[in-house]
Amino acid sequence: MTIQGEQIIGRQIARGAEGSIYGVEAATGEKLQPAFGGATQADLERACQLADEAFDPYRALPAERRAAFLEAIAEEILALGDELIERCCAESGLPRGRIEGERGRTMGQLRLFASVLRDGGYLDARVDPPMPERQPLPRVDLRLRNVPIGPVAVFGASNFPLAFSVAGGDTASALAAGCPVVAKAHSAHPGTSELVGRAVLAAAQRCDMPEGVFSLLFDSSRRIGQGLVADHRIKAVGFTGSRGGGTALMKIAASRPEPIPVYAEMSSINPVFLFPQALEARAETIAKGFAASLVLGAGQFCTNPGLVIAVEGPALDRFVRATGEALAALPASVMLTPGIHEAFERGVAQLTGHAGVETVARGQEGGKLRGQAAFFAVDAEGFLADPMLQEEVFGASSLLVRCRDEAEMRRVAERLEGQLTAALHIEAGDHEAVRPLLPLLERKAGRILVNGFGTGVEVGHAMVHGGPFPATADGRSTSVGSKAIERFLRPVCYQDMPDDLLPPALQNANPERLWRRVDGVLTQPSA
Repeated sequence: MTIQGEQIIGRQIARGAEGSIYGVEAATGEKLQPAFGGATQADLERACQLADEAFDPYRALPAERRAAFLEAIAEEILALGDELIERCCAESGLPRGRIEGERGRTMGQLRLFASVLRDGGYLDARVDPPMPERQPLPRVDLRLRNVPIGPVAVFGASNFPLAFSVAGGDTASALAAGCPVVAKAHSAHPGTSELVGRAVLAAAQRCDMPEGVFSLLFDSSRRIGQGLVADHRIKAVGFTGSRGGGTALMKIAASRPEPIPVYAEMSSINPVFLFPQALEARAETIAKGFAASLVLGAGQFCTNPGLVIAVEGPALDRFVRATGEALAALPASVMLTPGIHEAFERGVAQLTGHAGVETVARGQEGGKLRGQAAFFAVDAEGFLADPMLQEEVFGASSLLVRCRDEAEMRRVAERLEGQLTAALHIEAGDHEAVRPLLPLLERKAGRILVNGFGTGVEVGHAMVHGGPFPATADGRSTSVGSKAIERFLRPVCYQDMPDDLLPPALQNANPERLWRRVDGVLTQPSA
């Protein structure tokens, strides 16, 4: 398949007429061909209109049809072969093994949501049978299921050009819920986006999906992305990116005549707490794992460890020395875009020049557009005095906060913003010190892990990839795992509805053989 520089609006493939967008080879900063035309206002209008028209026909399809569509997208992505891998590597600077793994994760997400559809539990079907003889008042017949909310806008992410982009987790969960998707490609990987968009279109045609179930737009400015969020036919937004970008979209969504939810993953420094017994037992081992996690993906994961909190002492000094040795052996890596590299350099320079911050270790120097890892330290008093030290430096940079005791560790934890993850490195002797910290971390983070690091997100049923603001716009949700579908559903209750007018999930005969909550009791379908 040859990249043409074209966008997808329903079943139409056409070049946008608004400016020119070029992919950039991340390792060199050189333009990649071809040029992509940005969408016009007419393109935006057409994509949103088609999505609106497709909504009712698409959501009415049997769950099996939607599941087969998701599986077909996975097959079409795989069929792109090396062309997708090579273009994605060029546009992102990420190594082939990482991109092949991300392609597998993307296909795995699509197949996971196909299984969610076949299971039917996402409907949360509930039946409260009528109780006409109940005193003092009879009970009417009440039945509930979840329904999709409407067309969803999905913004591609810079750091996961496959798994969080055109056919990534937001798109997969929205399509599974029954919501058409209008995707806005990230300008850093337009070629990758077109290839994946064509795969989605091929699957939609193969599975005879309604026109408008998927569109892909390119934006040569910010007008199309902003207009997409403002469009009255869009009912929710999925976004992964900067805090500034996410909050800007939240403001647009909130100012609409009909405000809509923005599920934005934005900013997290993922604190790592090192407890005394763990440091005493294995400071060097922890340091090696920390350094590897810090530089993974050039530090451009949303879960890289950007903050370390520990009690000062000889064991912590061992950790710092071992971290320095580990980082010194790790080469600098190409960053995703020249702009991201420039922002990383500014963040590192700001920490380097901070009066209360000490530079304790650096990774190997790199060439053009490569990020040199950096490890800094500050005492707890200095950290608590300057909110700037909590700001994310997107890349392989981390700050150690030296505390006088465990009470000061808790004081630091209390001041933290919302996080995607919080990691605890502990031994059995640390458990009593950890116990009072756990309720606090439950308020601060979406995932609490022990003796590991947040990098590495399992796509499953129990995963939470979310957290209180600013980690995400809505800490009640997750963007990874089967629960992600809940973002694009809402409950509807049917009162005294004739059985033949009820959706199959709520009919007396339960033709889809779903587990349902009947009169409050989870009930297995009869044979």
